[in-house]
Amino acid sequence: MANHKSSIKRARQTIIRTERNRAEKQRIRTIRKKTLAAIAAGDKDEAASAASKLASAVDKAAKKNLYHPNKAANIKRKTSKALAALA
Repeated sequence: MANHKSSIKRARQTIIRTERNRAEKQRIRTIRKKTLAAIAAGDKDEAASAASKLASAVDKAAKKNLYHPNKAANIKRKTSKALAALA
């Protein structure tokens, strides 16, 4: 347990940031599942729209160091590859 005033604040901040990061990652996973479901269903317009939202969300997460830039690139690459196979 933290004893100093500054370490107590740090612990508090860590909890808040962890929850925020967890929620953002979950949001990205949900968008990714919707994108892959649209691709599997063969709905080109919906899949393209969802892929665009996914790319934007992943780029923002990588910018905030939520994901490593290479992981973000891999997510976008796999999605675009699946989308290209649909067309």
